Amino acid sequence: MSAYQSFKSLSRAMYLGFRRDRSALFFTVLFPLMFLVIFGGIFSGQSTPKVEVLKIGQAPVLEQALAQGGDELGKVLTVTAASDRADALRQVEKGDAAGAVEQRGNRLVVHYSAAEQVTAGTVRGLMNSIIQAANQAATGQPPAYTLATQQVEDDSLKAIQFFTPGLLGWALASAAVFGASQTLVTWRTKGLLRRLQLSPAPIPTVFAARVAVSLAIALVQFALFVLVARLPMFGLQLEGAWWMAIPLLTAGVLAFLSIGMLVGAWAKTQETANAVTQLIVLPMAFLGGSFFPLEQAPGWMQTMSHIFPLRYLNEGMLNVMSRGLGPGSVLPQIGILLGVAVAGSLIAVRLFRWEAH
Repeated sequence: MSAYQSFKSLSRAMYLGFRRDRSALFFTVLFPLMFLVIFGGIFSGQSTPKVEVLKIGQAPVLEQALAQGGDELGKVLTVTAASDRADALRQVEKGDAAGAVEQRGNRLVVHYSAAEQVTAGTVRGLMNSIIQAANQAATGQPPAYTLATQQVEDDSLKAIQFFTPGLLGWALASAAVFGASQTLVTWRTKGLLRRLQLSPAPIPTVFAARVAVSLAIALVQFALFVLVARLPMFGLQLEGAWWMAIPLLTAGVLAFLSIGMLVGAWAKTQETANAVTQLIVLPMAFLGGSFFPLEQAPGWMQTMSHIFPLRYLNEGMLNVMSRGLGPGSVLPQIGILLGVAVAGSLIAVRLFRWEAH
């Protein structure tokens, strides 16, 4: 039997096994889609959250701007009076507030956290605009220098724009890790690995078939998510180089397959593989930004998120599917995911064994 025929037969067998496994179908396709519908329905009428700033003491410049800016400034800025200066600075440090503002004479001081670069930049831009407007009003002449500010995300960015890439990333990671780990453990415990070792089919062909099936499932997941999210009731708008989500998706699936293979190579039983996979996938989904924007998370969570490959898949998906960034914006994420795939595969090979002991 030729390598192509072996590859074709194995791929068909794996696909039929996946299709017949109703629990796998549910958790791979329907369960993540259910989350998309729930989150999309709950947040369909919401846009990107406003920036929350704490006001320490009296700040006439800021108060006058709020009085004159009316609804327009209120759309992007929420100002709350702080009862205590130390507590206000502590909230900024913890990431509970985007910034704290106090006025010292003619100087407006903005306190921000270096760990919150996005929100800190937005707050500084807004405060600079307020100062420029105050200068113009005080002198009656336009200032020598003007400042133009722009929010990182578009003000019209709907919540579905965030939830779709995040939940899609979680679905892809879950399917790849669970699929690889469960397949490897099941085949080992049932003696199928030993039979495959003795069969004429080359071992690389067996793993190539597993990869091909996983990539095909991932493409179906991607198409279903986009079709559902683009329904009028949700209103997903694909921006920029959204097609770069496909090579990014490929790199992500390879990375998570390697993690699944590592778990499958180490675990001795299906129960152990399932438990370890749950311990990996669920924390990774929360800390990788699948369920809420990492910009709104505490500083420690943002730092920890860099450990998890799902962060880079979600970040890249968001860049090309929602933020309208160009193809080059996902190249670093693709590189990191491919690096995870190589490292995970090498470790899995070291741990791999043909028979259960």
